[in-house]
Amino acid sequence: MPKMKTRQSAAKRYEVTGSGKLRRRRAGKNHLLQHKSGSRLRSLSTKVEVSETDLYKVTRQCPYL
Repeated sequence: MPKMKTRQSAAKRYEVTGSGKLRRRRAGKNHLLQHKSGSRLRSLSTKVEVSETDLYKVTRQCPYL
């Protein structure tokens, strides 16, 4: 059986924590930032865990992550 390929676009978007959980960036911090408050932008800067429903999709795209 050949090796599975990792989707590089997905591999760049996710990281694994020390306990093995997957983390992602929050959406909404690329443009149109002028009208968003500072506290909102700070909360968008933090990384968040990948949800249970998306976990299967992410692990299929990055089998060796």
